[in-house]
Amino acid sequence: VRMAERYDCTECKESLFGLKYILKEEKPYCIKCYETLFSSSCEVCQKPISCTSRDLSYKDRHWHSECFLCAKCSRSLVERPFATKDELLMCTDCYSNEYSAKCHACLKTIMPGSKKMEHKGNSWHENCFSCNRCQQPIGTRSFVQKEGHNYCLPCYEKQYALQCAYCKKKRSIKYISFEQRQWHNDCFNCKKCSVSLVGRGFLTCKEDIVCPDCAQDM
Repeated sequence: VRMAERYDCTECKESLFGLKYILKEEKPYCIKCYETLFSSSCEVCQKPISCTSRDLSYKDRHWHSECFLCAKCSRSLVERPFATKDELLMCTDCYSNEYSAKCHACLKTIMPGSKKMEHKGNSWHENCFSCNRCQQPIGTRSFVQKEGHNYCLPCYEKQYALQCAYCKKKRSIKYISFEQRQWHNDCFNCKKCSVSLVGRGFLTCKEDIVCPDCAQDM
């Protein structure tokens, strides 16, 4: 805004001498004409945002500073973080209460923009998504869910794994089960020739498992 010396308004042709004016594309306009032609309308009150008012904009939408309010609690959003839902502006507190997921572990709101973990329709804060046994965050590691609790693989095997029928060590997550006995995949072999029986037919001889070829020789 400048003090005019000899300009006329480009629109109304009135003299701008001694008046404030605005240059747009090097053309002078009186304040009234400039606001009529170029000022944005406020999203809330629909009134023009004058040159002397603060124009707050977001995604090609404009507000007076006094109209830039949370749609739920009417708190000012000027210089505050906010979120949008169906074109409504909301403070982060109201948005979280209305729309954010609740952590399955601590039951507190997962704030917009924060990291969260999801599994089978449930959500967790990143630090709350932890092993029920060692309490360490699971992050992106493999895990097993049992009876509503999450376990990292080492803790699950320590707490729940049964013994392999061959090596007598605790079974891993991937195992083969037959007649209430379990084997590691690498241990599920013919008793006589040691060929792997994973994905193949086999027979039993007393407590042993054997391949069809060895069964014929027995």
